[in-house]
Amino acid sequence: MQGNKRIVLAYSGGLDTSIILKWLQENYNAEIITYTADIGQKINKKTIIKNAKSLGVKKVIIENLKDIFVKEYVYPMIRGHAVYEGTYLLGTSIARPLIAKRQIQIAKKYKAYAVSHGSTGKGNDQIRFELVYHYFGPKIKIIAPWRIWKLNSRTDLIKYAKKNKISLPKDKRGSAPFSVDDNLYHTSTEGKVLENPKNAAPEFIFQRTTSPEKAPNKASFITIGFKNGDPITVNGKKLSPGN
Repeated sequence: MQGNKRIVLAYSGGLDTSIILKWLQENYNAEIITYTADIGQKINKKTIIKNAKSLGVKKVIIENLKDIFVKEYVYPMIRGHAVYEGTYLLGTSIARPLIAKRQIQIAKKYKAYAVSHGSTGKGNDQIRFELVYHYFGPKIKIIAPWRIWKLNSRTDLIKYAKKNKISLPKDKRGSAPFSVDDNLYHTSTEGKVLENPKNAAPEFIFQRTTSPEKAPNKASFITIGFKNGDPITVNGKKLSPGN
């Protein structure tokens, strides 16, 4: 490795970004710094650190951004009534700019020459990441593996993982039934069974709500206090945005 050839990777600790991590090492001969933003998603810090270090990563950054995410991103969006087609809360969309901004700041701090993300080449997430990259770090290189590599299917990814001894969770060994993205603001689920409108969503995909059939018969009442349009108290108790 010549000089400070570093890449800051947006890293979840899961299969896809672990494969990207290894692929970057192989193809760019670079030191990878992994960056994970804790914005309220289901996160296992020990697993993230273990998976990254098993692939030779020396610098693993996990940062709690819950308060910033809600105060500076979610609250303004709520005040603007930003809801897609009347139902979709845009929780994934609003999270990407924050992650990308912090990636660039970390890249500058550690003198990394590039940043990388795991968004595919067919959706809008790649645009959300890269517009922010360009704005805050116009001279920093962007590496988007899904637009470059030849791993074009789930089977290819699993073969690559096995070849490079990357840990394969049991639920990732076959085709992926569901993809879930969650944070403090929302949970978004997609999968084959959901693509046909005649199929009702299976009960197990609902992670935050309880069906009426299983809910208590007794009502609960919650009082929310607001200041300048932002919620600040629940049942009289003052809470931080991230709580």
